[in-house]
Amino acid sequence: MTDKHKKLAACIAVLIFLLFCIAVSYYIGVPMVRLAEDPAEFRRWVDSYGVFGRLVFIGMVVLQVIVAFIPGEPIELAAGYAFGFWEGTLLTLAGFLIGSWAVFLLVRKLGVKLVEIFFSTEKIRTFSFLNNPKKTKTLAFLLMLIPGTPKDFLSYFAGLTTLSMKTWLLIVAVGRLPSLVTSTATGAAAGQKDYVLSAIMLGITLLLTATGILYYRFVCKKQSQ
Repeated sequence: MTDKHKKLAACIAVLIFLLFCIAVSYYIGVPMVRLAEDPAEFRRWVDSYGVFGRLVFIGMVVLQVIVAFIPGEPIELAAGYAFGFWEGTLLTLAGFLIGSWAVFLLVRKLGVKLVEIFFSTEKIRTFSFLNNPKKTKTLAFLLMLIPGTPKDFLSYFAGLTTLSMKTWLLIVAVGRLPSLVTSTATGAAAGQKDYVLSAIMLGITLLLTATGILYYRFVCKKQSQ
């Protein structure tokens, strides 16, 4: 196959993936988020699948990571409500790892055109500092660790860096825990009708998220100078 044919095949693959994401977002993603926004209904829905409810939930998280249009916060909160803190955290983290693994492979296969489906060229250039071999691991980990940073974007951008799959999954596993823990703890407290603790955890989550957003903007501005 010539280079021209390879580029054409890659473009077709990206177009198919885009259409897939749009269809999934509309027919599955929107109903899924609406369901997750009602934790009590979400718990009943998960229970209706019996022993397979956990696998269905992991599939939802994987879908959310791959289709970056779908917000993840409602799903994380619903996980804590439906499964409790420990199980909700572990199930969501498993979904994050599988989804991040899939995205990493897709980007390595299809290149920057796949990333451009979800993010503008300008935003991709903003993160070009992550291609510095001496800083990639540290900066990627910090951006993944801090609540409020665009973690779904990082999942796509990682495939464009020199990071290995093993290193990236380790960054995801450790870096996503703080924000995930606060979300599932909030949901778990609400599920146990401990509304005071739920409100406290929600306040902590919002504070950490606001701080993370400010730090993320500071880092991007500093690196662009």
